[in-house]
Amino acid sequence: MNKESKLFLLLFIGLLSSVLIGSVILRNMSPKLNTQKELTATVMAFSENTVTVKDENDMVYTFGILKKEAIEVGNTIKLIYEGNLIDGIIATSYEVIPMENTSTTGLFKDYYKLAQEKLDTLSLDQKIGQLLLARYEDVDSATLKKYPVSGFIFYQKDFTDKTKEEVLKRSNDLQKISSIPLLLGVDEEGGEVVRISSNPLLRKTPFKSSQELYQEGGFQLIQQDTIEKNKLLKELGLNLNLAPVVDVSTDPSDYIYKRTIGLDTKDTETYAETVIKASKISSVSYTLKHFPGYGSNLDTHEGSSTDERDYEEIMARDIPPFKTGIESGAEAVLVSHNIVKSIDEENPASLSKKVHELLQDELDFTGVTITDDLAMSALDEIEDKEIKALLAGNDLLITSNYKQSFANIKGAIDNKEITTAQIDNHVLKILAWKYYKGLLLINQK
Repeated sequence: MNKESKLFLLLFIGLLSSVLIGSVILRNMSPKLNTQKELTATVMAFSENTVTVKDENDMVYTFGILKKEAIEVGNTIKLIYEGNLIDGIIATSYEVIPMENTSTTGLFKDYYKLAQEKLDTLSLDQKIGQLLLARYEDVDSATLKKYPVSGFIFYQKDFTDKTKEEVLKRSNDLQKISSIPLLLGVDEEGGEVVRISSNPLLRKTPFKSSQELYQEGGFQLIQQDTIEKNKLLKELGLNLNLAPVVDVSTDPSDYIYKRTIGLDTKDTETYAETVIKASKISSVSYTLKHFPGYGSNLDTHEGSSTDERDYEEIMARDIPPFKTGIESGAEAVLVSHNIVKSIDEENPASLSKKVHELLQDELDFTGVTITDDLAMSALDEIEDKEIKALLAGNDLLITSNYKQSFANIKGAIDNKEITTAQIDNHVLKILAWKYYKGLLLINQK
């Protein structure tokens, strides 16, 4: 090697050493990066080694925990973790935020512990079944074991020519063969929609519409009518009424008009409050519908319908009766299939996460959210509607084909389109509702 080559090599080595030494110095001088992150969320379920939580965006995560200390369903906890939010991640630590600082436990708060204990005993099939409120058909014990639905909805044909004794026997027989007490429901609105009282063997005359009642005796008569409906449903072994209709409509040309009280927003608020408060004296639960308000939209039984009104009008005109009904103790809200463009221009309300965020976050509704019937024509062109409904935030799906709905949900779990933790989230609330209603305490198996 000549003199020039040796000199070049020495210069190169010196330069390289300087770079390496500088790198070490900079690395040592740099502050240590903190990779820890935190998440504040609500406890939906837990076991000895895991905790499942839901954050403010309704995202559900399962964390491994080293030990469980004083966690209860409904608690708000702050989790410290490292890495990405994925199922199976280990929380390095957590703290429970004192209960007095949170109101996340909601309407059924006293029953979530019992519901969690019950949930832990259920198979996956039983959990899937609890999501479905099925159009009634004759069933036997084997069918209900294979498809353990949460309950049944009865229509007018199911009461035609039957006596009170026959209807009550059917209700009792269904409860006896079901491993989990059933929701047994009906649309008994009065006026145009009278599934039960259309049969003179069950009531001498059909229940009148809310408009007729108001004209004859104001809200006092509406209160008396609700109490009488409660009594009749209870005598028939039914525990859920898909009423009242608290949509605001003052235009007789609107599709929904005849089923509403036909008054302005303020009086419709009073109507919602009157019916819900009157319903609370019995074991029959009532359901506010059709969120977020039908307006002048078309009949979604017949096809798709789009609400073109602006957001401010809907919030001022349609939302207040739902808010008042919720504040009066409504346990259930039924969501329509209308597309409300100012909230979500792409999805029907029943399949819209934005609509459910309005209901659950802005109106503070902690009860059970129910879809309108998924078989209605407005959803005919939509695939995977059961999964979209659950991911949007519904707890209970009304279905006219429960066997197909059951298979669709089970397939989506297998395909990882929806997680078992997300299923548990909805089932936990449904079970808590059944405890709240006294169903599970009466008929627990």
